[in-house]
Amino acid sequence: MGKLDGRVVIVTGAARGQGEQEARLFAAEGAEVVVADVLDDQGEALVKEIVEERGERAATYVHLDVREEADWQAAVATAKGAYGKVDGLVNNAGILRFNELLATPLEEFQQVIQVNQVGCFLGIRTVAPEIAAAGGGTIVNTASYTALTGMAFVGAYAATKHAILGLTRVAAIELAAKGIRVNAICPGAVDTPMTNPAQLDPAADPEAARGAVAKLYEKLVPMGRIGTPQEIAALALFLTGADSSYITGQPFVIDGGWLAGVSII
Repeated sequence: MGKLDGRVVIVTGAARGQGEQEARLFAAEGAEVVVADVLDDQGEALVKEIVEERGERAATYVHLDVREEADWQAAVATAKGAYGKVDGLVNNAGILRFNELLATPLEEFQQVIQVNQVGCFLGIRTVAPEIAAAGGGTIVNTASYTALTGMAFVGAYAATKHAILGLTRVAAIELAAKGIRVNAICPGAVDTPMTNPAQLDPAADPEAARGAVAKLYEKLVPMGRIGTPQEIAALALFLTGADSSYITGQPFVIDGGWLAGVSII
């Protein structure tokens, strides 16, 4: 038996990175997964892989721009049409922009807010009533270790991740009576396309940039390495499954010891 047998979970930003691994792991643990993203080709390819491995009902794809309320409503309709209910949500979609705070254009700041913060809010507001109607379930929001501290050059990102912790706590209090648990994951540096600095320079070699980042975190992180998307997915599974049945409203840091305040530089 899988840890998520009988569950129907929407995972946003699921076409790659942490979301992809969450979708794969949840399906492996018996969930029927709605893979939601704006990267349609990658999302559809992932669903094809999951279906080939796990069966026709294991996954379905839906285009979801988390900034758009109509997209959220369509995603819920797709999930209910395919599986009859929704009882889980992983608000994983997010973007990261590097910039000195005083040099950050308003447009860039608002873009990050719309995806990270508004997207999370719309997810909770749209999906929670469906989870309640299904008899209860879980919401897992992806925050960041920057939600618990400051970090230079990611002001917009850190602001939204602080906000996500606030939304998580309020939602946990308000939704507990409806049988919905709401928690937040706070990853440190994780080896995903979003954290690769090559995204800032189209001429850069992504693999070389990835290697440079990994080397940096060997020095910065007490555990001596960057995290993996699979490790984040394992925490999302714990918070979605019955093993965390008495936990709600909490941030879970998964950062290799970064916030313990240890540095060997």
